Amino acid sequence: MYVELIERARAGDGAAFRELTEPHQRELQVHCYRMLGSVQDAEDAVQDTLLSAWQNLSGFEERSSVRTWLYRIATNRCLNALRSAKRRPAKEWDINEIEPPEPTRLSEVVWLEPYPDALIPEASYEQQETISLAFMTALQLLAPRQRAVLILRDVLGYHAGEVAEILGSSIDSVNSALKRARAGLRHGLPATPTPPLPGSAAEQALVDRFVRAYQSGDVDGLVALLTEDVTISMPPVPLEYQGRDVVARFYAAVMRPGRHYDLVPTRANRQLAFASYHRGAGGIRHAAGLLVLTLDGDRISAMTRFDSSVLPWFGMPLSLP
Repeated sequence: MYVELIERARAGDGAAFRELTEPHQRELQVHCYRMLGSVQDAEDAVQDTLLSAWQNLSGFEERSSVRTWLYRIATNRCLNALRSAKRRPAKEWDINEIEPPEPTRLSEVVWLEPYPDALIPEASYEQQETISLAFMTALQLLAPRQRAVLILRDVLGYHAGEVAEILGSSIDSVNSALKRARAGLRHGLPATPTPPLPGSAAEQALVDRFVRAYQSGDVDGLVALLTEDVTISMPPVPLEYQGRDVVARFYAAVMRPGRHYDLVPTRANRQLAFASYHRGAGGIRHAAGLLVLTLDGDRISAMTRFDSSVLPWFGMPLSLP
């Protein structure tokens, strides 16, 4: 059946090509997201991959599976995109009526987007960890080739020889890149949190307290939910705040009297997330961004706020009545 599908696809049968490639499209998009850090860029890379595969199917020698062949094309498409991409500038703080306090530091990674859980295929717990925002941020600090090697070896489980073939490189080069990538990842990753199980009573209790504090503008109640070393980041704005006292000053500025928010739950990068809406004049609630929480026990160890432009990926409108 497999050989027959390949032969039919080579003969120009589009339905056969789709049957060969559709089972791999979601995992390919997650792979390209890990490489590029952008949902839109990942989708574009997958479409380029499928077009290239369709145009070059006659050159598929069946020395590897169709899945590995697609990963080879996709990885090299992503590497080409990273080589040719111009450095995207950070954005400035854009809420005119709010003056944020002095940040703790400026983030090294500003162009990173959240990934909707609805687009993530079923995966093991270990693979789920490798799409967390902390892991994604650490990945973006690696050189593109190191990033590719680490993902192919440690996330996808390809052998060094297979990775060398995918990248058109030597095994020694792959092993050297992997060693440097692992060292860089250890340096960039914070301590691994221990969140409550998704959907558990412990998680729901924390959600209820967070939503109640955030929607009512209760800064003290919100701060009480945070770990001592909590971090706030907001790509593509480079401002970062670390430590409960500093974060308290930030939210005292954001949650000033008369400014209220409503939260709509979702999930991103296997983490709790909320679309945030600011209650404006005339009863219309305007999108204020997407908040993604990192939970550690019964506390929040990190909050990442993304621009409202990411909400359509989560099926969320830019305004609510």
